[in-house]
Amino acid sequence: MHFNPKFWLRFSIVNLFIVAVLGLLMRYKIGFEFPYFDQKNIQHSHSHFAFAGWISHTLIVLMIIFLEKKAVNKFQNFYKNYNSILSLNLICAYGMLISFIIEGYGAISIFFSTMSIIVSYAFGYRFWNDLKFVEKENLSINWFKGAIFFNVLSSIGTFFLAYMMATKNILQNEYLASIYYYLHFQYNGWFFFACMGLLITLFNLKSTENSFYQKSFWLFFTACIPAYFLSTLWLKLPVWLYFLTITAAFIQVYFWFKLLFTIIKSKQIDFQNYPVFLRYILLFVGTALTIKFLLQLGSVIPALSQLAFGFRPIVIAYLHLVLLAIISLFLLFYIFAKHLLFISKGAKNGLILFSIGVFLNELFLAIQGMASFSYTLIPKINELLFVAALVMVSGLSIMIFHALKKVKISLIL
Repeated sequence: MHFNPKFWLRFSIVNLFIVAVLGLLMRYKIGFEFPYFDQKNIQHSHSHFAFAGWISHTLIVLMIIFLEKKAVNKFQNFYKNYNSILSLNLICAYGMLISFIIEGYGAISIFFSTMSIIVSYAFGYRFWNDLKFVEKENLSINWFKGAIFFNVLSSIGTFFLAYMMATKNILQNEYLASIYYYLHFQYNGWFFFACMGLLITLFNLKSTENSFYQKSFWLFFTACIPAYFLSTLWLKLPVWLYFLTITAAFIQVYFWFKLLFTIIKSKQIDFQNYPVFLRYILLFVGTALTIKFLLQLGSVIPALSQLAFGFRPIVIAYLHLVLLAIISLFLLFYIFAKHLLFISKGAKNGLILFSIGVFLNELFLAIQGMASFSYTLIPKINELLFVAALVMVSGLSIMIFHALKKVKISLIL
């Protein structure tokens, strides 16, 4: 049995389109009258499917491709388990997509959510063991192991939420802390570390070129755990924990800039080899990630943190900054930069249009968020956010139509 990345990546971009359509539907319900479907149920479906059906599915596929090219002495039926894992993950993702829309948090949706976590455990166990077939000097190994570790760690938050719901003992602070715990170790752990492993593979970074490449992993790994408390500064944290959290925020900002400048300095020629539109996408992602780290650093001010987490538009803007402007655009960049899907003029235009929609979405959310500080209502802001969502869906429609027409046979890795 062989592994067919083209087949699985088709699901990736179609699933991203579904996520965008659900986002468009939510924006339409807010800005205009649309009585059908429960908004909260659509939101749950949108978020769970985005995590499992788009981001996690795509990361798993790209990590398996890494293993396919870098592993040596592979045993028979090496990919049998991975095809099964991807199939089960998609079944869970589509199960959550439909069940959350129909019933919200109910028996069926909780079942598929739980099964999705179990499938992630199975992938983590299998992939961790198979990394032994990769040369130990490969810097991506640690980042991928870190990603798997944080993915498992994040699930504790979901189990605690399930416990509170089962016992009907829901306390507001504990409930929010559990949600932020899961989100933090998903997007700052599993998503970020897996993307960094892919970035290292993309530019073929080696510790022999610069020892800081290896050190950077341990710095970010160590900082990731206390950085969780950046999301809970509205709680009364002990002084020692507060200072540890501030230290983690400073570490991430300082060493991100150092890593960024080191890569730019040493890999400038590699960067220039990409098409112009892909260079702009990567520049957009890098800028968004820099803003994200700076926002985290700014949140160490307790008053500012309480203010930010007290306004829903701020939280939504930050989540979309991470999940759309950073993670999603990086994954699309990686897929096209590696020629895993065919780059036609139409696919390029679709990706550019989608990135414009992402930018507009962040711009309008930022305006709405800043205005909420003074309780100022921005005229037609919901309509503008709907337009941004429509631009994203339109861009993805064009990109999918052209990208799926033809796929390159050879993988450039």
